[in-house]
Amino acid sequence: MSQQASNNKLDRLLLTGAAGGLGKVLRERLKPYAKVLRLSDIASLAPAADASEEVVPCDLSDKAAVHALLEGCDAIVHLGGVSVERPFEEILEANIKGIFNVYEAARRHGVKRVVFASSNHVIGFYKQTEHIDAHAARRPDGYYGLSKSFGEDMAQFYFDRWGIETVSIRIGSSFPEPLNRRMMSTWLSYRDLTTLIEKSLFTPDVKHTVVYGMSANRDVWWDNSAAAHLGFVPQDSSEVFRDKVEAQPPVAPTDPNAIYQGGAFTAQGPFGDAS
Repeated sequence: MSQQASNNKLDRLLLTGAAGGLGKVLRERLKPYAKVLRLSDIASLAPAADASEEVVPCDLSDKAAVHALLEGCDAIVHLGGVSVERPFEEILEANIKGIFNVYEAARRHGVKRVVFASSNHVIGFYKQTEHIDAHAARRPDGYYGLSKSFGEDMAQFYFDRWGIETVSIRIGSSFPEPLNRRMMSTWLSYRDLTTLIEKSLFTPDVKHTVVYGMSANRDVWWDNSAAAHLGFVPQDSSEVFRDKVEAQPPVAPTDPNAIYQGGAFTAQGPFGDAS
């Protein structure tokens, strides 16, 4: 990492997917970590607030545009792409071509650190009764989960081949509060997400690290011991929302939200059968 990184201040940090739900949250929260925060999305973005921001629209499936986007960047927080289960053709453009273009551009421009927004849907077909760590075999629960699994393979390949380090954060459920019983285990507060991204950007020698993005919830399914070197200690817990969540009507025991770690994603699609 550069001298700027050692001081927890990059010259230029790129945030893709900046118009999305988490991107909007991180737009303000990541500013302390860079002199300039470059914001990008295919969707419209609010103009740059001041000289500490740059707004650069980009379609991640456009290789030339992505290469231009990464010019002058020291590190990338890559949230860009389709964030829900969709037909494969949509996933292919944004999530699979997109992640390839990002890593190729990082290689060509000498970017050595990526924080990749992976997902719990990489392991969504594990049962909620199972406890797994980062070394567990991946069991994607849909096309979206498959694309995130591909992204983790890209991260490992680009580290092994070219030394680009990545922290792949398997984000659980990052919302202001958990919305249902499943999210009591998967919830990740915005404060803990921000801390985890900071650790992912500035911890030295991460190689390719996979970490589960979750707060200090009471009942968890994931073991982060393989990512202990990040020094991530979550400060929040879903427990403060338990009474509110458990006041909801009970979920049927046959509902995927009650069975699988990936919840409803395990039952969505296929999308082309009616055509």
